[in-house]
Amino acid sequence: MNDKTVVLNAGLVNYDGKIDYSQIASEVVIYDETPEEKILERIAGFTIVVTKEMKLSGAVIRSFPASVKMICEAGTGFNNIDVAAVRERGIVLCNIPTYSSARVAHTAILLLLNLASSMQKQIRMLAAGNHDNFHKHLMVEHVEVNGKTLGVIGYGNIAREIIKVAQALGMKILVFTRTPRENSNDIIFTTFEEVLAQSDFISLNCPLNEETKHMINAETLAMMKPVAYLINTARGALIDEQALIKALKNKVIAGAGLDVQEHEPLEDSSLLYTLDNVIITPHMGWRGLETRQRLVSLIGDNIRAFVSGKPINRVD
Repeated sequence: MNDKTVVLNAGLVNYDGKIDYSQIASEVVIYDETPEEKILERIAGFTIVVTKEMKLSGAVIRSFPASVKMICEAGTGFNNIDVAAVRERGIVLCNIPTYSSARVAHTAILLLLNLASSMQKQIRMLAAGNHDNFHKHLMVEHVEVNGKTLGVIGYGNIAREIIKVAQALGMKILVFTRTPRENSNDIIFTTFEEVLAQSDFISLNCPLNEETKHMINAETLAMMKPVAYLINTARGALIDEQALIKALKNKVIAGAGLDVQEHEPLEDSSLLYTLDNVIITPHMGWRGLETRQRLVSLIGDNIRAFVSGKPINRVD
């Protein structure tokens, strides 16, 4: 089988011109972006289609030409692709599950430490010319994380990396995962409700699907401690954003650190930009230079494995 490959939205990864897709296959055609109406035209005659967080609807996939044998989602989550349609067409679908695990985990820890130090408030005070934190006493909350409880929702690669660092910081660990597990290595596996009620920090690390969409909503936010912080480096729609904004304004929880938002890019009018108890970052967890270079290298590994007849990282 040939490895003729088309990359439909390389610009999402190669936004700075530092990423080289040319080595992923012997023949590669690269587009920075592709509107939906151009997809079928651009994939005609290609065996492998590479996309990154790009919507591929069932209608589009069912219209794919017979030449397409594999789709490679250049990332971990594949909720943007209609998997049922992929199966109907007999197309292999693979992802890149571990390319950014450490980097995304470090982003979660970055948010956790900044929330514990009220860094958002401190930076805004400096930007406004307010030096009270220096000339008076510390005017903002500043708490230790050692001895605090980190609740982790999900137990995949990223979650395990977060736990590793959190334990090094002296944190206690509670985990909710749908797969039953025995407690081990000072990690306590418990219910979703118990994680919400007992945690000082909660990190969301699960895929987005029909069951997990808006798993954090007005009802579940009310189960959290008023002093607790919510961290999301997974998918924005795990959280009902309007319910979160209301909870943050009413001090139902202490704050949130969000590297992902329900709608990306986040609208300029969003109150998340202005709340003192929120830290938002632009889905940067996977965007480190080394992380993106690793991603493209692993795309090449997926393609070579598929062409050899032994596909890896299948999710179809």
